[in-house]
Amino acid sequence: MIFSDSYQLLSRLESLGYDRADRDPWWWPNSGSFETVIGAVLTQNANWQRVEISLENLRQEGLLGPERLAEYPQDSLEVLIRPSGFHTAKGRNLRALSRGILDAFGDFEGFREAVDREWLLGQRGIGPETADAILNYACYREAFVVDSYTARLLAALGWVLDGYEEVQSWMIEGLSGREAELFPGMSVAQAWARSHGMVVEYCKANRKGRRILVEKLEAREA
Repeated sequence: MIFSDSYQLLSRLESLGYDRADRDPWWWPNSGSFETVIGAVLTQNANWQRVEISLENLRQEGLLGPERLAEYPQDSLEVLIRPSGFHTAKGRNLRALSRGILDAFGDFEGFREAVDREWLLGQRGIGPETADAILNYACYREAFVVDSYTARLLAALGWVLDGYEEVQSWMIEGLSGREAELFPGMSVAQAWARSHGMVVEYCKANRKGRRILVEKLEAREA
């Protein structure tokens, strides 16, 4: 195998320029906002470019906060988020999540301070990846996000891991305690955010088959 742990993999991605300095400091656009929560739901089974269209539609209607979104008519919301796909389910889930945030935490700031993974996983349409994305990118918590890009890259490198939790554990274990070496001056949470971002950026740029997915990494190793 080319890499024995995630630190080696992430160091290689950083050396290849996949830690994008032109993006949000936490990689996810407009991190730390309720828009991030919405985006984490909309991006389920969707291309991010399509999600951006939906987010802009919501922005134009002043719906990037839980108060208005919770009460916005379902039919009208579905029209606005249609570009992201699965608009009926996602619209229903967003309205329910917004109401849940207001009922349990009072407002988005209260949610950011007090929410935990268990609460998120208890909400309609929120699975482990979405919960961790919300915790890390919206709430700035130590939650390491992994996704299909991560699993595909690791499989191409010879690491065939079983399910979300196993992939996540592999990424955390190799990096744990060495975040400051890779991202000096950053918190662990931000280092994890940027780490996931590098994986996504690399896989998007090198997506056409296993050979292309690993050849830049191998070339760098030689």
